[in-house]
Amino acid sequence: MHPHIEKLYQTAAKAERTIIGLMSGTSLDGLDIALCKIRGAGLQTELKVEHFCTLPYSADFQARVRAVFSKREVDLQTLTLLNPWIAKVHGQLINQCLAEWQIAATDIDVIASHGQTVFHCPLRQHQDPQWGNATLQLGDGDHLAVTTGITTISDFRQKHIAAGGEGAPLAVYGDYLLFSSATENRIMLNIGGIANLTWLPQSRDANAVFSTDIGPGNTLMDAYIRQVQPGQYFDEGAQLALQGQVSLSLLSALQQDPFFSLSFPKTTGPEVFNLAYLQRAQHASGTLLLTAADVMATLNAFTATMIAQAIKNSCAAERAVVYASGGGIHNPLLMQQLRQQLPQCRITTTAELNINPDAKEAVLFALLANECLVGGQQRFSNAREGIPSVTMGKVSFAD
Repeated sequence: MHPHIEKLYQTAAKAERTIIGLMSGTSLDGLDIALCKIRGAGLQTELKVEHFCTLPYSADFQARVRAVFSKREVDLQTLTLLNPWIAKVHGQLINQCLAEWQIAATDIDVIASHGQTVFHCPLRQHQDPQWGNATLQLGDGDHLAVTTGITTISDFRQKHIAAGGEGAPLAVYGDYLLFSSATENRIMLNIGGIANLTWLPQSRDANAVFSTDIGPGNTLMDAYIRQVQPGQYFDEGAQLALQGQVSLSLLSALQQDPFFSLSFPKTTGPEVFNLAYLQRAQHASGTLLLTAADVMATLNAFTATMIAQAIKNSCAAERAVVYASGGGIHNPLLMQQLRQQLPQCRITTTAELNINPDAKEAVLFALLANECLVGGQQRFSNAREGIPSVTMGKVSFAD
């Protein structure tokens, strides 16, 4: 047996594994790094976050990634060079964290790397029957493993697509295994660049669980603030939005995309919801002369309205607790609007479940890596809702 395979076997046999989960979202603000201690697998998973940090990306990193991000036409050389380069940058950030935490690389069993999504392209989006679903994440696992000296499990989304899914949302697997409750209906709401939700009925019946993208979370607001206030990456504290008034005509135009009439589950990305989308909506509604504050207020209302509608459509007859996570929870106006539009739901964050809401996505990839190593005995799937039963992740060794 190869020593690497033997070490994987020994890791899988341990009572507790130390796994670093990574998440780099569409906001491109930084790399989320969660060091997790995980016991068990499946519904018996016990997870504790020992350390968490978000290390910001440099302006150079953001510029290089944005050169290809969500663009149909890119420079192929740049795309090719980014794949190992992103992984090396991520590896250096992990090494920095481990040094600050005074933890040796040899104390980490594996890294779970999501990579950096640069293009998401499900069939429902491109509508070319010659092709199926596709998605692309950069940040090669081999380079990350070599840079850190730690075995890496990466590229989770491809197996989901190979099994018939759209490659997203993957949070449903971790949501079901980690957050299912026998005492209450739960909605796990993540407000990242794109907002998505997982419905977890208190019956814990896997055939009733589903997960779906909703539409824009922060992506339009973040893109717009970068345009009108260069050097600012998000509307901190909703300062600009709070100065404006919602334009009902623009809000209505923003809601007209065919994506919103598609049945659940469905996926989307900044490839659809971007500044060009906003400009088309402004042209259609005759609102090109709105102030920046009014546009931002309307974009904020747009995100809140589509999230509220999705929750009402997905579980209208059920009472549920909404556990929110992601950058959107720091937008006070957005959270206020959600509570106003969803009076039947108690809205809180995953902090109430002992998971830092900023760390949740990184934690869930650590959990997927754990399932890759020791899961499989308790399979979770719901084919009707586009959730295939698969083991995700590719293993890269450090030498």
